[in-house]
Formats: sequence, structure tokens, C-alpha cells
Amino acid sequence: MSLRFEILKTLGDGRFHSGAQLGVALGVSRTAVWKHLQELGELGLDIFAVPGKGYRLASPLELLQRESILNSLTPESRALLSTLELHPHLESTNTYLSGKAAATLASGFACLAEYQSSGRGRRGRTWVSPFAANVYLSLSWRFAVSPTALSGLGLVSGVAVARALQQAGLRDIGLKWPNDLLWNGRKLAGTLLEMSGESYGPINVVIGVGLNVRMPAPAGEQIEQAWVDMETALGKSVSRNTMAGLLLHHLLLALQQFQAKGLAPFIHEWQQWDVVTGKTIRLQLPNETLTGIAKGIDRNGALLLQNRGIITSHMAGEVSVRL
Repeated sequence: MSLRFEILKTLGDGRFHSGAQLGVALGVSRTAVWKHLQELGELGLDIFAVPGKGYRLASPLELLQRESILNSLTPESRALLSTLELHPHLESTNTYLSGKAAATLASGFACLAEYQSSGRGRRGRTWVSPFAANVYLSLSWRFAVSPTALSGLGLVSGVAVARALQQAGLRDIGLKWPNDLLWNGRKLAGTLLEMSGESYGPINVVIGVGLNVRMPAPAGEQIEQAWVDMETALGKSVSRNTMAGLLLHHLLLALQQFQAKGLAPFIHEWQQWDVVTGKTIRLQLPNETLTGIAKGIDRNGALLLQNRGIITSHMAGEVSVRL
């Protein structure tokens, strides 16, 4: 991937570059350049080859840049960021951080990838992750509490992402319990939380965020639900680096606030963005499916479901809204 990534950095400007120029810049033969360009098709990138001109991408790429990402942080949020790693390719940003020894990860350890070969969503689903198109981010945080004290953390991560989207100028944002972010009913982003540690703390939590920024249509065909990306929703070009920085900024501040005050400061915001309350829904549990009317969340972040006049609370499950 390293040589292919160097070629992409050169082609990222959207201009023509000859095979000879690329070969000299990278210290390889024109044949080697051509071979790597052929392999770039695996990443879903369209590369034009024109005799006498060379090679260029169908559209320019915005690759991840550390300083551009950090520019979206404030001094307060930047102080909470212990490490920022940028990777051309990872199997999954969550898998990468979860695979590190929990004891070695300080709070605020973040990583981003240009491309995920096995991006993961909730309940074992695949998160479609084309190269340099969207934001694939994971952030690690350590809590000196038991897992039960973290029951509302998934909702907090959703509020943090919604704050970032709002700061970017997006309106009509919706939160669908427990982890989906929607725009006009179509999925725009999602979060995935994974915990490790002792039963009574400390607990290491990895929060993964996938945000559609500039989803190529062929990649979007692999998604099994209605989706949208930032550029479609806003009707203009959107910087991946800016969005990565905004997501980091709001996640870091939200985690600090949650660590100090719990879920309570976030409940009102969640309710403002909640698109499920009052609707008839299906709740898929491990061993059964329940149907009822969503009645919001309780103080622990559990979904409240009313069926035949009885309200029950649920800490996990998959919600679908009945049409």
C-alpha cells in the first residue's frame, strides 16, 4: 500500500502526471508505476490514462492531513488529545485500537484511516469504506468506573457527532436510538462502541465513527439502507479534514463532560434530535422482536417502549420504524 499511497498523493491534485515523472519521483520504473496504478482499481478509484499526457484521477482527492485536522480543535479539546495517528489503510480503525493493550492506551488516543478493508458497524454489519471518500475515526478513552456506569455513553457519542454536523452547517439532523445519525431520514453517520477491562474498572472504551462525506455512487450501491453524504446534504464541497477535526473536537469535549457529570447534561439535546419518539417501531432483541410506541429514553439512556399500555426499558437492540 505504501508505494500506491505515494502515487495517490501525487495524483491527488487531479492533474495529469506521466508515468516517467511518477517513476522518477518514486524511484521505480514506469512498468512498476503502471502495475500499481492497475491495482488502485481495488480501491474503487477511477484513473484516466491518456497517451501523451499520462495519468490522472477522475476527480481530485483530499487526503488526511494532520495539521488540517488539528486546526479544527480548540486549545481545550487539543489538550485532551494524547495521540493522533493517520493510516493509509487499516482493516478497521476500531479493530486497530481494540487490538492494542488497553493498559497502554491513554485517554484521547485517536486514529483515522483513508480506507478500511473490513469496516464494521453494529451487529456485525459491514461499514462501506471507500478510499479517501469519508471519515473513518476511532477514539480511545479510559474510565475508572464499572461498565454499568457507562450505559449512556453510546448516546453521548451520538450527541457529539450531531454537534459536529451542526457546526458544519447541517440542519435536519436526526438521532435514531441507539447510534444512527440521519439526515431527512437517510443514514449519514453511525457510531460503534467497544469496551474492554475489568468488571469493576478501569474500562477502556473505543468509540468508532463513520461519516459519509463524499460517497462514490458505486460504493453506495453496497449499502442496504437509504443513505446520504455530507456533500449531498449541504449541496457543496466538504473537507474531510475539517469534518475529522470537528468530530474529534466534539467527541473529546463530550467524553470529558460525561466523565465528570454522566448522561444528564446530554439528555435534552438527545431529545431535540430524537426522530423515534412517538412512532411505532420494531425493536429487534437477541431472542425476540417487540413492537410498540417509542416513548423516548430514561435517565440511563435506555429506550422506553410502550405496548398495550405497559412501558418497558431496553438497554440494547436494533430499532426499525414501521411505515
